[in-house]
Amino acid sequence: MSTEGTHTDSSRGSVSAAGVRVALLVARFNSDITERLLAGALECLREHGAAEADVAVFHVPGAWELPQAAARILELGAHDALVALGCVIRGETPHFEYVCDEANRGLGAVARGSSVPVAFGVLTTEDHAQALARAGAGDTSHGNKGYDAALSVLQMVALYRGLGSR
Repeated sequence: MSTEGTHTDSSRGSVSAAGVRVALLVARFNSDITERLLAGALECLREHGAAEADVAVFHVPGAWELPQAAARILELGAHDALVALGCVIRGETPHFEYVCDEANRGLGAVARGSSVPVAFGVLTTEDHAQALARAGAGDTSHGNKGYDAALSVLQMVALYRGLGSR
């Protein structure tokens, strides 16, 4: 019986980061949020056995710059996975939509064009309180989306490696 496409293990310990070279790409804009996302991603990688030397952190000005930096980092071929972390909070102008749309489209294009898994850890929230909640502050019912993005990319690395052995 095949378990492809089904979720059989809900534990966080089901994947290993040992030997996985991960690039963490972090937007500086809304840094009080993005640094929490980064801390969550680093916690996930540590919990799953990542060596400090296998994790590289890169900063960009904001979410707009994430796709172009992700593409360049992946071109270098030094990483097995990339996690993009950012935060865009709705304001009073259409700027929110422009930045969110381009970060989404751009990172999607990078992911589809790469043989390396790319995780989307960009928060797009209505207000600062929502962003804080999703970055693991205060009410932790939303968890830390940085942690979740890192876990997702580890699961994708495991999938890709499994597919490579078929």
